[in-house]
Amino acid sequence: MRVLLDECLPRRLKLDLIGHDVMTVSEMGWAGTKDDQLLRLAAPTFDALNSIDKGFPLVARRTGSRLTLVLLRARTNRLADLRPLMPEVLRWLAGARGGETIDVPPHE
Repeated sequence: MRVLLDECLPRRLKLDLIGHDVMTVSEMGWAGTKDDQLLRLAAPTFDALNSIDKGFPLVARRTGSRLTLVLLRARTNRLADLRPLMPEVLRWLAGARGGETIDVPPHE
């Protein structure tokens, strides 16, 4: 699966998405792009977008995006807080269907 990491996530997180083709927003040259435009740019190339931005589901509905949104619910966007979520993210991505929003809650 081709996965785009939002710019609010650490770039090193892509190493935890084993088995997926992962690029960051910055690597694509899209840093600073507004959410609606980012979804339009990503749609032809990517299957999923990983982010901590709670506003993406609303933007996706408004734009009709068919990307799978994986919303990481961690205390911060630090790698140490996000890494524990990656096994669950990988499970969700394995069965993802386009257009769905997946909330991955923090593990306590």
